[in-house]
Amino acid sequence: MGIHAGRKNGNSSVLLKEALMTCQEQGAEIMMINLHDYDIRPCTGCESCTKNMQYGGKSTYCIWDGKDDMDKIMKEFLVQDGLIFAVPTYDLMPAGIYTVFANRYLPYEAAFLKEAKIMEIKDRVGGLITMGGSTRSWQSMSLECLGASMFTQSIQVIDMLLGARCGLPGSVVFHKELVDRARLLGRNIIKAIQTPIEKREWLGDKDFGWCPVCHSNSLSLGEPHWDGIQWPIECQVCGAGGDLEKGENGKWKFVLAENGMLKCRIIEKGRVLHMYEIKHNMDQWKEHKGEVDEFMEKYKGISFPTI
Repeated sequence: MGIHAGRKNGNSSVLLKEALMTCQEQGAEIMMINLHDYDIRPCTGCESCTKNMQYGGKSTYCIWDGKDDMDKIMKEFLVQDGLIFAVPTYDLMPAGIYTVFANRYLPYEAAFLKEAKIMEIKDRVGGLITMGGSTRSWQSMSLECLGASMFTQSIQVIDMLLGARCGLPGSVVFHKELVDRARLLGRNIIKAIQTPIEKREWLGDKDFGWCPVCHSNSLSLGEPHWDGIQWPIECQVCGAGGDLEKGENGKWKFVLAENGMLKCRIIEKGRVLHMYEIKHNMDQWKEHKGEVDEFMEKYKGISFPTI
């Protein structure tokens, strides 16, 4: 399944179609959607879905169920063997319509649904494509944001591609190597689908990104987690922990700690820990509900002019 979040017949559409055609040539059944064709309402942050999972609910639940197209899309999305996402870059990050879509993933969070014994969602493979008019400098968070939206769906990213200097529709004609690279991404998707789950691995460009787990190019200084665990450096995308070490060649490398995968969001156990963090917060809120209500009363009566 191809998920497109750009203008029709734009550069990201071209690369997505090339990748999908390559999959089709290898016998895959293909579908492709453009998010602009659907009504997808923003997540309100009401936490109805997580409350449902935490406190005995027996189904996925969102307050928008039946009121927009999200559930219709997800019914197809959840049964795919592989997915390829093509999203243009706007101001360093993926186009906003994709972010709205990804923010609605939580009711379908694979690890949470499994832990709550609601349903099991199969492991899938994914490929990421992003495009922009400049170099990676002006697309510095695009692949990372796309990657950060994959783990809740148990989608193992096996390849990703950033198309630079493609700002106007058709600009990809000046960078035909990107077309060839998109076809390779399609072949890699099929190769990964045909590989047993436990043997699936990164098939993209060797040494792509800092993180050896998710191949993100974004690291951050570690801070204590809610349970006190901390590493000097963490991958901002997958949460793997470790430190920077200088190799014999004088280059720095992100090296995982012995327990560096403990909080890694790519694996179910790492995400289940977050589920219990959410429950801890909810239980604390319920225990002190009176104090919360008293504190918030002041702000409920305050309003300011609006547009």
